[in-house]
Amino acid sequence: AGQQLAVQVLQDLIGQHQQGQALVLDQRLVNALRSVLSDESLDQAMVAEMLSLPGEAYLTEISEVADVDAIHAAREFARKQLADNLFEGLWLRYQANRDLSRNTPYVASAEHFARRALQNIALSYLMLSGKPEVLAATLEQFDACDNMTERLTALAVLVNSPFDAEKAKALQVFAENFKDNPLVMDQWFSVQAGSVLPGGLARVKALMQHPAFNIKNPNKVRALVGAFAGQNLINFHAADGSGYRFLADLVIELNAFNPQIASRQLAPLTR
Repeated sequence: AGQQLAVQVLQDLIGQHQQGQALVLDQRLVNALRSVLSDESLDQAMVAEMLSLPGEAYLTEISEVADVDAIHAAREFARKQLADNLFEGLWLRYQANRDLSRNTPYVASAEHFARRALQNIALSYLMLSGKPEVLAATLEQFDACDNMTERLTALAVLVNSPFDAEKAKALQVFAENFKDNPLVMDQWFSVQAGSVLPGGLARVKALMQHPAFNIKNPNKVRALVGAFAGQNLINFHAADGSGYRFLADLVIELNAFNPQIASRQLAPLTR
């Protein structure tokens, strides 16, 4: 029911954007999620799931016309409004769960997975506030956590934030620490490819020049180009067609030595 309400609210916002109206978030969603956040009897995994808005790819699939700009604007507006309205509850949940993560050893259990899931979704909302205490908390999680899930979440939150200096330092530290681990470096590429901030294509092109990237390595192509074209809808489907031209040129280049991986890169154009 919660996800159905979220879809309905987002579709209303998409319609408002398409009609040139000022966006107004339905308070039913705010109230529902505030109630969920404050109810500590609920399973934390369920709370995390309810806080996770339907993704842009799903909203595109269920739309009669795939208006990528309207979908992105609507979803980002909803996230910011929820972050502002629910800041106190999100901050309390984040701090409580991060304290537990900090003071107890990592355990691969359902309880710990749920706790980290809620902690990380809360952090992704909190960073939208741009508050210095949230930046400090994100940097602390990135520096001090004992598992890759928390570290990658903190990195992704930084990558999508306006804090350029802290973002650049975190990316550099991560790359230095894991340069000898190809699978982890794949995640490093994907996190940056998925950033919805303007300039996504330029970032991808720059990353293709990084020493850790190899166009003849299918995993690297999937991690960078696949993540950009498949997940970063607002940047890949740019109105000027630059994302399509980039992918077309890349597919031609890939086809010369790996037709299979070349054909797989076309999947985002078939949706």
